Amino acid sequence: MTRLFNDPAAFADEALAGFVAAHRRWVRPVTGGVVRAGGTPAGQVAVVIGGGSGHYPAFSGLVGAGLAHGAAVGNVFASPSAQQIRTVAKAADGGAGVLLMFGNYAGDVLHFGQAADRLTAEGVRAETFAVTDDISSAPAAEHAKRRGIAGDLPVFKAASAAAEAGLPLEEVIAVAAHANARTRSFGIAFSGCTLPGAGRPLFTVPEGRMAVGLGIHGEPGIGEEALPSADRAAELLVASLLNELPDGVDAPRGHRAAVILNGLGSVKYEELFVVYHRVAQLLEEAGVTAVEPEVGELVTSFDMAGVSLTLTWLDERLETLWTAPADTPAYRKGAVAAPTAPAATAEPAEGAEAEDVIPDATPASRQTAGTAAAALRVIAATVEEHADELGRIDAVAGDGDHGIGMLRGATAADTAARTAHERGAGAGTVLHRAADAWADRAGGTSGALWGTILHAVGDALGDTERPTAATVSDGVTRACDEVRRIGGARVGDKTMVDVLVPFADTLAVETAAGARTAAAWDRAATAATTAAAATADLLPQMGRARPHAEKSLGTPDAGAHSLALIVRAVHGVLTDTTGEN
Repeated sequence: MTRLFNDPAAFADEALAGFVAAHRRWVRPVTGGVVRAGGTPAGQVAVVIGGGSGHYPAFSGLVGAGLAHGAAVGNVFASPSAQQIRTVAKAADGGAGVLLMFGNYAGDVLHFGQAADRLTAEGVRAETFAVTDDISSAPAAEHAKRRGIAGDLPVFKAASAAAEAGLPLEEVIAVAAHANARTRSFGIAFSGCTLPGAGRPLFTVPEGRMAVGLGIHGEPGIGEEALPSADRAAELLVASLLNELPDGVDAPRGHRAAVILNGLGSVKYEELFVVYHRVAQLLEEAGVTAVEPEVGELVTSFDMAGVSLTLTWLDERLETLWTAPADTPAYRKGAVAAPTAPAATAEPAEGAEAEDVIPDATPASRQTAGTAAAALRVIAATVEEHADELGRIDAVAGDGDHGIGMLRGATAADTAARTAHERGAGAGTVLHRAADAWADRAGGTSGALWGTILHAVGDALGDTERPTAATVSDGVTRACDEVRRIGGARVGDKTMVDVLVPFADTLAVETAAGARTAAAWDRAATAATTAAAATADLLPQMGRARPHAEKSLGTPDAGAHSLALIVRAVHGVLTDTTGEN
């Protein structure tokens, strides 16, 4: 089915529009996502969830009474942007604060964190919480580094039920933390998923084998085993989770657990029931009482053929929250009264934001703005030319969305820069507008980082002075420092930082030695190309590729490679506009 879509960049937007059209009883659209159709009752904490498309019913399908108050939805397997999250949160806010919840992926951490900062600055109290249930994504000693997969549902459910009960934000966060600490998930797959418009899956599993310990973004598993029977698959799932019990659960016997057997896309309901039959037997033999088990597709990965098992070890409070009623498009239990309270807030109408005013700029800065706009045009063309290659590289140990995200971001930045330049903006404003557009349209980790890079360079250039080579170098150095600060990566982690640092350092050295802008940039771009190629020999230490480190050997990091391509392309613009050779 996903092969029918030839414009993957538009897939998420069209899917969300269709979802809203089909579920107006529960949700209404806002820019970047959905909120409850009846709004959030005044004085109630709003739980806003979110993540990339491709996981339905997560995340938009879980908005409704007893569950989330809103959902921000990004592009395929990519975080929604901070602006999307902010818009959804403001529309969902009931005046008692907002809890932003998501799986623990780098792009989500960056964008939800930025959104929380913006909301707080605007007077809306906002906190974030990342779900970390996937036991295969990091060892128990590094629980905070684990990803959120199907365990999103019980953790979201507990926090949302606490909010529905009228608890204040601090207690809702405490409930989320308690539920997360007692939730574990483990998954297996028999084939990879295929992104919209793609002609092949992100990974394949040899005939007669299965991938073990996979994620929900098309990543391959951390290992392979012989293809089991349904009973053997159930035994592997249960044994994996019973081998790691949370604090407070010394042994399984005598405990109660919320149980979710989740289909990842192509394992259908009757097949899931066959597996669950054995899961239920094994839990009973271990002395575990299953409480209101869920068997079905709850957090998917397009058409991936796979299943995951989630256990949330319940105490009296968590059981009350797990069994509380809910009524959403994709998840319902118990009886929920129709909402009677009006929404405390609503999304601002078009044009309600502050008037879009272009700051004054000097003629010199406007001239530089033309160079900046031309550079962004070349960046967009370069990304478009290499988008398939970037996706292929990213799919080796990741989710394969780097090309799609970069194309969305670069194209939006090009449009924003051109519009600002035509309206007489200076260089700083052109780059700031491009940065916001890139981050908003691309989402994901790359969107946040490229938004940061362009903002930092724009800050250095400003709207008044004609920049010197030193000014440009200072902006790149600022960008490098900011990317390392917000992303936490270091040289050697196999990220774009492995290219950005030598690029910035070489540019600074050449500029300090008296080289003119284009010449200094040329030598820095050469250093960037060399550094990007060298990432093929590194093992990833961050992000989704980290659990698949060995798979990535011999392949450069996609973010590093795209950065090297871009800075080399920009050199041509600098040569043309400065007349330097």
